[in-house]
Amino acid sequence: MNQELIDEINYEIQLLIKSGFYSDDEILEVIGDEFIEENISDDLILKLFLENKNNLKEINEDSDDFISLKNAFLDLTKENIISIHNAGYDIEEGIQDSFELFTHLRNNKYSPYGFCFYSFEDIENVIEDNDLFIAFGDFEYDEEKGLEIAKKIAKTLKDYGFEIGWNESLDERILIKNFNWKKHFDGVEYSMDGALQDFIELNKEN
Repeated sequence: MNQELIDEINYEIQLLIKSGFYSDDEILEVIGDEFIEENISDDLILKLFLENKNNLKEINEDSDDFISLKNAFLDLTKENIISIHNAGYDIEEGIQDSFELFTHLRNNKYSPYGFCFYSFEDIENVIEDNDLFIAFGDFEYDEEKGLEIAKKIAKTLKDYGFEIGWNESLDERILIKNFNWKKHFDGVEYSMDGALQDFIELNKEN
């Protein structure tokens, strides 16, 4: 097996560990699926995983930035804005997830007003560059409504002390600058399932 492939597998394992969203078993499954065409043995994947886990400094708690982001998303959820952590791999999948949740919630008599999320691709970016992009939108393709939602998201993030970069345009995602990404795996549901649970829990009386 060539070193380039080994380096790629090591990088993906480290990224999944640092993201803080995946259990050991889930990481092994993701890596196995991602590199299935390379015919890599399960034993080798396990060996590389254990080596990387032992070499990385163990994260036992979340950074203040992640805790603040989580609380900001909960506040936005209370405002009927679907807020998703780790929404799909990229922005396209994140938008698909948002509209899927919108349909499910509307069918169950809830009234989601808009959405915001960051994807796994955004997590990779913030781990490398400390910049976290937040996508947003409404469900009616209404520019005025979309801008209103974005301003609410930006204000909420600022209220939690984040430094924001955004030109108040629908064509640009909201940037959280100098974000310290540190998250430990806590077994809590995030992604679509977590966003759905939070929305229902926080909007029961609406």
